[in-house]
Amino acid sequence: MDLTTLPEELQRFAEHLEGERRASAHTRKAYLGDLATFAAYAAEQQVAVAVATPMVIRGWLARASQQAGPTSLARKLSALRTFYRFLVREGLAASNPARQIATPRKPKKLPTVLPADEVAALVEAPTLRARSTGDDDEPETAGGTGPLALRDAAFLELLYASGLRVAELVGLDLGDLDLAQHLVRVLGKRNKERVVPFGRPADAALRRYLDEARPALAAGPDHHGRARTAVFLNYRGGRLSTRSVARRLSRWVTAAGLTRHVHPHVLRHCFATHLLEDGADLRGIQELLGHASLSTTQRYTHVEWSRLAAVYDAAHPRAKKG
Repeated sequence: MDLTTLPEELQRFAEHLEGERRASAHTRKAYLGDLATFAAYAAEQQVAVAVATPMVIRGWLARASQQAGPTSLARKLSALRTFYRFLVREGLAASNPARQIATPRKPKKLPTVLPADEVAALVEAPTLRARSTGDDDEPETAGGTGPLALRDAAFLELLYASGLRVAELVGLDLGDLDLAQHLVRVLGKRNKERVVPFGRPADAALRRYLDEARPALAAGPDHHGRARTAVFLNYRGGRLSTRSVARRLSRWVTAAGLTRHVHPHVLRHCFATHLLEDGADLRGIQELLGHASLSTTQRYTHVEWSRLAAVYDAAHPRAKKG
């Protein structure tokens, strides 16, 4: 996005996001994209951004609602509130008109969670493939049984063992791993650091990848620069991207014989839900996941209750008759 085409207020807010708030590139892109469309709408209404009224904001949201759902509208309104809070603080606006707009009610959606046996089939798929054939299919879009399969086995095991976000996974550097203690240091949202343990299967997969596969990947043409310290590399030697993780995961979902769509965040949901089902403390799970609020973690209790209710409905004689 060319910031020079935006109103001055948005340019200053962009600097604030990157400098003071240290927001991620993804967050900056989302905020500025929403705010740019709002600025264009305000210009159509012949209203300066700094003096926009709640009526202008409602009109913009009404137009956006033709293509966006409640979740997307809530994000757009949140961006506006943050933007105007900054303008008020800087003396660029007299008030925050977005505070007068009610947040659209978002439908409650429970996280997708796989049964433990399906997760096991998924995370073990790269290792089983490597044992069953000697073929070495290297392109990033292929299944892979050489260095890429060992890498995929390592990141799948680690995702499920630690509950990392996929952005946290691909951002790991070699210095973040403590294999002796089975710990990984993670830089989460808003640069909040936490240390998360992982188990023996993840440790074994990581050691094999680091010993047998990473050196081969590191010799690729893109091995220079900051990627030299990355834990997970692509076939060219650069840092693995979140998009590549999703693509590779889809290949192993098919190889494992799973019929449902699985995105990387599902393994984070599985991590939390399976811990809760086996008696882990909700506060402990909150710390492991890096959630700022316990209410975010509590949604996994709803998942557990839904499963118990399904078991009850299927097994209790009176429930079956009803």
